[in-house]
Amino acid sequence: MRKNLLSLLAATLLAAPAGAQTARPMLDYASAAKVRDGCIAWASERKLQVAVAVFNEEGRLLAYGHMDGAASMVGEIAQWKGRSSATIHAASAETAKWGNGPPMLATWQGGTPIFSTAGVALGGVGVSGASGAEDAACGEAGIAAAGLRTSGQ
Repeated sequence: MRKNLLSLLAATLLAAPAGAQTARPMLDYASAAKVRDGCIAWASERKLQVAVAVFNEEGRLLAYGHMDGAASMVGEIAQWKGRSSATIHAASAETAKWGNGPPMLATWQGGTPIFSTAGVALGGVGVSGASGAEDAACGEAGIAAAGLRTSGQ
């Protein structure tokens, strides 16, 4: 019986693919919350009212903040910018130059991709409610506060 069990176990192990997948870094909630909170702190220091949306690389919303006084619609715009940057791995200021593309492609400044310190795409942050340059700077400040990067290089 024991010999049969060992034979079955050996056959199972040999049939399984060895190392078929490698682990890939992913944006987790704790890091997404740091990005959101860092951006909100930056906006608060400048007396701006913004909405911030942080997405993982798959385009799933992980963290969101809508500051008091920010217009209702800016939350939707922040999500559009953030999802675009997360899934395309490019800032919305760059995708704005591409012309009219797919419906989810952001064409206003304020979406910034998020990369690991090793340059792996992790997601994106979208900010809306201030000028385009301030929205982008806010997202970049949030990414820096989380110890992450805005480019893969």
